[in-house]
Amino acid sequence: MSTPLVLLALGLGYSARHAVDRLRPGCATLTGTTRDPAKAVRSGERGIGSIPYDGTAPSAALAEAIASATHILASAGPDRDGDPFLRHHAGDLARAAASGRLRWIGYYSTVGVYGDTGGAWVDDETPPAPASERTRWRVDAERAWTAVGEAGSVPVALLRLAGIYGPGRNAFLNLANGTAKRVVRPGQVFNRIHVEDIAAVTAAAALGAVGGPVNVADDEPAPPQDPIAFAAGLMGIEPPPEVPFDEAELSPMARTFWGENKRVGNRRLREDLGVRLAYPTYREGLTALWTSGTWAGGPEDREEASPRFKRIGG
Repeated sequence: MSTPLVLLALGLGYSARHAVDRLRPGCATLTGTTRDPAKAVRSGERGIGSIPYDGTAPSAALAEAIASATHILASAGPDRDGDPFLRHHAGDLARAAASGRLRWIGYYSTVGVYGDTGGAWVDDETPPAPASERTRWRVDAERAWTAVGEAGSVPVALLRLAGIYGPGRNAFLNLANGTAKRVVRPGQVFNRIHVEDIAAVTAAAALGAVGGPVNVADDEPAPPQDPIAFAAGLMGIEPPPEVPFDEAELSPMARTFWGENKRVGNRRLREDLGVRLAYPTYREGLTALWTSGTWAGGPEDREEASPRFKRIGG
């Protein structure tokens, strides 16, 4: 019988919460950090211990949890000052890695680290080429987490996520609330990933102690306007009109995002982790959300909707 996990989630956001639920049956202890007292209460109700942490100062409770963990999943994004957990607990994490108790670290990154390839394919081994300040912070954080693992030969999985969708964050909601836009830029494609597939990949990496970069993306890079039209068809409504990119009202951050165009390959999740995606394209994912009635999600799902996700619309 395998040894139960002592899992510490550094940040209990949308993707991490689903991954923790997938790993729950093999865990002796589940603990997560949160900034929000209301989320801490909900976590407790679901059997997850909670540690308040806002990244502004070290936490004795967090240091203790790090020392006890066998598996750590980090999902908080960095800022110009670096990763919010490494900022105050790099030493604790390095000591945990060197202790022999810590067996795996997973870090949620983004396929944005590859920058713009003009629509060409990237794979898990493609070197990062970040095109924005935010994705440069991500690459720095990936390197910092990898260095933590190297302190004790602990595998660090760099789980690079494509555009996330699932219950509470999807094209149906954007259509229902009137925020969906079909912005068209000829040749533009993105990959997506259903949150349950993120959970499956995370669990496989954790239980298999897999390290290195893993692209967590679906099988079909597709134009951003296509999932919106597909979702509208399932809802039985007309999709919003197509808007040329040059005429679209987009924030500067959104325009930076739209400046990147790439196709993301997912060989490692299939071959090295043995994961068969439940939703290999947006069509299977959106159809399942609609037919099951789970597309609206719960309050916690909707609270965690990402501005980045809303920009890709599906």
